[in-house]
Amino acid sequence: MSDRDVLLQLSKEQLIDLLEDAAKNWLAHDGLWFLAAEEKFDMETAIELDRRAWEQFTVIEAKRIMRRLGLEPGGGIPALKQALQFRLYARINEQEIVDVDERTFIFRMNKCRVQTARQRKGLPDFPCKPVGLVEYANFATTIDPRFRTCCIACPPDPHPDDYWCAWEFTLEEK
Repeated sequence: MSDRDVLLQLSKEQLIDLLEDAAKNWLAHDGLWFLAAEEKFDMETAIELDRRAWEQFTVIEAKRIMRRLGLEPGGGIPALKQALQFRLYARINEQEIVDVDERTFIFRMNKCRVQTARQRKGLPDFPCKPVGLVEYANFATTIDPRFRTCCIACPPDPHPDDYWCAWEFTLEEK
């Protein structure tokens, strides 16, 4: 029996659980890699290496989501909103989309597994803004090159208690 056949025998609930586990495993690996880089070098170098990896990974993730959902480049706000729901993070974090107007919406990460774990351990917020700047901008422009991405708040920035980070996506005329 092929690997695909094994998956086809699972229930929808089992497949969802499997996907959530895969997302948690992916995030655990990402975190362990980061800690190893920080231990070997320092926090600043680890963040720079992480930023460089996310610069490419987010484009790969966006393209795969687009292919899976049949989204064409240039799909505007509906395409980006849909694609954000299919990122690995969406399986393990709580996120929210708030419409501003017909050309702009805000994406908020209300519960972040990384930040919550750090909080539980009594650690300060992880300063993920340098990574987030390339991650969200590159994801959005892969979906549609007309997007401009603006960080509203992301650690180490102060943020309200109801979200960890927030990103504004505006569809510009080209």
